Amino acid sequence: MFDFGIIPPAMFLGMVIFMLYGFPVAFSLAAVGLFFGIVGIVTGHFGEVFLQALPLRFFGILSNDLLLAIPFFTFMGAILERCGLAEDLLEGTGKLFGGIPGGLAYAVILVGAVLGAITGTVAASVITMGVISLPIMLRYGYNPRLATGVIAASGTITQVIPPSLVLVVLADQLGRSVGDMYLGAIGPSILQVTIFVLFILVLSIIRPKSMPPLPKEVRGDFNWALLVKVLMGMVPSIVLIFLVLGTIFMGLATPTEAGALGVVGAMLLAAMNRRLTWPLIREAMASTTHITSMVVMILIGSTCFSLVFQGMDGSRWIEHMLSGIPGGPVGFLIFVNIFIFVLAFFLDFFEIAFIVIPMLAPVASSLGIDLIWFGVLICVNMQTSFMHPPFGFALFYLRSIASKDVKTSDIYMGALPWVGMQLILVAIVIFWPQSVTYWLDHGPKVDPNSIKIEVPGFGGQLGLPPMGGGGNGSPQIPGLTLPPLNGLPGAPPPPAK
Repeated sequence: MFDFGIIPPAMFLGMVIFMLYGFPVAFSLAAVGLFFGIVGIVTGHFGEVFLQALPLRFFGILSNDLLLAIPFFTFMGAILERCGLAEDLLEGTGKLFGGIPGGLAYAVILVGAVLGAITGTVAASVITMGVISLPIMLRYGYNPRLATGVIAASGTITQVIPPSLVLVVLADQLGRSVGDMYLGAIGPSILQVTIFVLFILVLSIIRPKSMPPLPKEVRGDFNWALLVKVLMGMVPSIVLIFLVLGTIFMGLATPTEAGALGVVGAMLLAAMNRRLTWPLIREAMASTTHITSMVVMILIGSTCFSLVFQGMDGSRWIEHMLSGIPGGPVGFLIFVNIFIFVLAFFLDFFEIAFIVIPMLAPVASSLGIDLIWFGVLICVNMQTSFMHPPFGFALFYLRSIASKDVKTSDIYMGALPWVGMQLILVAIVIFWPQSVTYWLDHGPKVDPNSIKIEVPGFGGQLGLPPMGGGGNGSPQIPGLTLPPLNGLPGAPPPPAK
């Protein structure tokens, strides 16, 4: 029986109280962490030497190259939101599918998926599609709840489809490759779009009057020229998707470098649409600065909290509680997803990722759960934080651009079926892990022992031997003398002879 004391539970409760009271998250976390750190020092439960690590942790956050992907993807999304690409895509696909019941809903879902793959931000997708599609859908007889629900949900797909910012943050918190997180998210992304399309298909058969086709004078005559025009309109999007995702999957660029390429591509698209202006760039830079600053401050606050929490064995307390849940790994995953679904009523995805994931990841790892599968599953669940009342940001975005004729109650009620479909995907990913791991298992594999490195002065190529090949824990490279790793502080003891 472990005795972890009262401080770790008190810290967790204090954090919850601060959140519910409405203080800014970053400062709440830092305040709780430092306060309980002082309490722990006074009571002898926490060594003050731990606090000496805080400056190094802050420097580690600010010097983390991976986190540079966040401002790049945010800046790219802010530019694409205003460059006219979404308007062209929605107009073309709307005319293409407009002749069938639910045609505009299909167009919104497909364009939402494409925008998700090139912008990575929910706000850009929801606002853009809402401004363009919602008035047309309402004008031609779409049910307001259906119209608002499909727009909000299709914009929220962005959170799962690479290059989602959530996947970048989760990869950082779980200590896994962003490229692997993106590969793992491909299957759930396809499944989510398929579930949405099937829902519209079934609803168009059962209740066609809630989503009537567009009049012929609006959509025009169907012809092959229109089909070709729609496909050609997607070419710039496909090129940009390759710049951002293809270079990552092929190993040609890191996520940060791919984000920089995406920014260049977005600016070129804006220039092609003759919308690349200084006011647009200033607005995009202001939005990027705001989001990036918020992320960094939350990271700093969560570092203060997690350092003290772990220094008082809080992570072992969490692991001790959750590892005994009935049902093994599946029972743990079900509990965690219910817990995060409830938290998403009050916290956004950044806060959940920075506060909760560091506590849960060690437990998942100890249960043998693949952390890529775990991260993608959490990402799928955190979609709901944008959709369900009362703090769903997608609903806020939609309310801000919808006309006064659209009731707030219709927006909230219209979101509920789509939240249910997102939870269906959560269940699928829990009970069918291959939906995530399939793409990882069939991805490129590299044998580290086959890598050759050119080192000047050592006679050509050198093979990288396995670590610990010298018996003292140090790698053996001809001509180099390295200190034994076993002599370093915190290193494992030498193997018994």
